[in-house]
Amino acid sequence: MIRSELIQRISDENPHLYQRDVERIVNTIFEQVTEAMARGDRVELRGFGAFSVKRRDSRIGRNPRTGESVEVEEKHVPFFKTGKLLRDRLNES
Repeated sequence: MIRSELIQRISDENPHLYQRDVERIVNTIFEQVTEAMARGDRVELRGFGAFSVKRRDSRIGRNPRTGESVEVEEKHVPFFKTGKLLRDRLNES
């Protein structure tokens, strides 16, 4: 599901809301999650999962084309851990 499909589905299920308002709400939620992660905070959505930022140390990598060693700088990457309810729902028989 992409953002526009999410907005459309929420709009369809809530006919009393204007689509532009639903779009503003969805965008605000995503912006707040992004800003929190940029600050290094953890964002938890109960039953769904938790978003956090992990730090990867600098290292010596290898250019696959030339085989040459290259310095890879430290970086921060997003990480998602599923919540128990989501994991259970995905594994229902």
